[in-house]
Amino acid sequence: MSSVAEKLARKSNRRPPAKQVRLRLVYIDFWSAVKLSFLVAVALAVISIVVTFLVHTVLSSTGIFEQVNSLVQDVAGSSGDLTSVLSLGNVMGFAIVAALLNLVVTTALGAIVAVLYNLSVKITGGLLVGFTNN
Repeated sequence: MSSVAEKLARKSNRRPPAKQVRLRLVYIDFWSAVKLSFLVAVALAVISIVVTFLVHTVLSSTGIFEQVNSLVQDVAGSSGDLTSVLSLGNVMGFAIVAALLNLVVTTALGAIVAVLYNLSVKITGGLLVGFTNN
């Protein structure tokens, strides 16, 4: 005969069968999509600005800009000065402007995708998504 503790141990090892549910995604809220795409765009903007700063710092400290500047002066003559164009202020200003434009475009694209999905659901019926409770 087995003890009560052994019976309870056997019962706790057994998992109940997982219940699976299939749902259809038929609507994406417009403002939720705009907020989420704005949040993703802000994260991408911060990442791009930080990466631009780090790459410029590494290239500046290794002397790549001076070597490229001397190469440009040898090829184009002494009139071109690349170091003034690639200064930290100019590069970071361009990175900030590009990040802001990317923020606007990504937010607008998120809104457009939500509207297009909501319109296409009328034709296709939506996405079939499966869930389980594991």
